[in-house]
Amino acid sequence: MPLGTRATMPGDPAPTFDLQSHSTASDGALVPSRVVRAAHAAGVRTMSLTDHDSVAGVQEALDTAAKLDGLTVIPGIEVSAIDEAHADLHICGYLVDHTSAALASSLEAWRADRAGRADRMIDALFELGWAVDVAGLRARRDAGRSIGRPHVAAAAFDHPANSERIEAEGLMTATDLLVAYLVDGAPAFRTRTTPTVEEAIATIHAAGGIAVWAHPFWDVMEPAEVRATLERFTGLGLDGVEAFYASFSAEQSALLHGEARRLGLVTTGSADFHGPNHPNFSRFRAFSTYGLTPSWGALEPWIA
Repeated sequence: MPLGTRATMPGDPAPTFDLQSHSTASDGALVPSRVVRAAHAAGVRTMSLTDHDSVAGVQEALDTAAKLDGLTVIPGIEVSAIDEAHADLHICGYLVDHTSAALASSLEAWRADRAGRADRMIDALFELGWAVDVAGLRARRDAGRSIGRPHVAAAAFDHPANSERIEAEGLMTATDLLVAYLVDGAPAFRTRTTPTVEEAIATIHAAGGIAVWAHPFWDVMEPAEVRATLERFTGLGLDGVEAFYASFSAEQSALLHGEARRLGLVTTGSADFHGPNHPNFSRFRAFSTYGLTPSWGALEPWIA
């Protein structure tokens, strides 16, 4: 789990931009139009729908925003990637051409790899004695919807055969089960095989977008390692970093903001909205810039 606890500074208002959110096109609870309307109701003025390895909801999000006053939607995506030192990283692409045939082809291949990874994690949970609602996951896949770790975790957490074990292990939510079993280093975690961070960045660029490392302290926790990784990714063509995030402390945001200035990177931020009932990411604008000014670069014309 990420380090740090969000603590808004006195007089530091909630940002009116929020550049990560998720719909039913990946692991969110709401359809894209309802995600956009939720953002609008929360006072967001610039948002992005960044579903995992999918742009299926982007057009619906754009069409919905066109009917609302004072809200701009940036076409986006969140790509799950691997690296020589890290098995699970996330690169957001902003301003991507969501109609690109080349992007669609890459995403199809990446989702197939993602599905294979899900199957390997399900098998690992079975080996560890967990029951998993495979039928529910199969129905989701047959409907053309992606399966990620949150879905696998929920398929185990919600299975009645696991109730005693869940209580014994003190797991309060499906997210607790995910963290205990399905994150890097946990017993049922299995890595993807593609894309690499470099491939993700190149594909985002080919689709006309800019590539931003999402929530660095979620996947890489040590400050020195975050600095080194950010510099290395910049050498691979990375354009920006998410310096402001729902779980980041003032110290973490200051580190990322300072490194971004040194490296000439865009800085973004988000509350990573997944739905109104999500245990961690349920509210738009629930993050702080801690008085720091984002650097928008190519995103500047889109920021209200």
